[in-house]
Amino acid sequence: MKTMKPGQYFALFTGIFFIVFGILGFIPALQHPINVIEARDGVEVQLGYLFGLFPVNPIENGIYIIVGILGLVSAIGLGGSRIYGRGLAFFFGLLAAFGLVPGFSMGFGLIPIFGNDVWLHAIVAAISFYYGFIDSPGLLEIASQPPQNSAATSGR
Repeated sequence: MKTMKPGQYFALFTGIFFIVFGILGFIPALQHPINVIEARDGVEVQLGYLFGLFPVNPIENGIYIIVGILGLVSAIGLGGSRIYGRGLAFFFGLLAAFGLVPGFSMGFGLIPIFGNDVWLHAIVAAISFYYGFIDSPGLLEIASQPPQNSAATSGR
């Protein structure tokens, strides 16, 4: 049986976290208060505060669920989990930076990325940076695994 590496556990737990966070964001009873704001060009966007802390709306909840699904899929392999960590570091790092800029803090008028979302995104970006760029299995861990199906191991 193949054991998972820390980067794969990171992708798995991050995936579960964002799927749950995204689903909870769709439950009106968990959002206090809920407002409808005019975004761009007269488009109205729902804005609630999940647990009274994190500004969310249906678009952002959908993005969180997609990020979660990608985490679950990438946890299958070490390479995929490293790519996932790198992508999250870049994506959430940008969201955290944009959340600090008044003109971009509403995510181009559609996604709330201000307030406590900035800290959530910055923490996720920092942890993702570690698992995407810094953490890697040691050579002994890689060498102790049997080779994957390849032309070299199949006797061709």
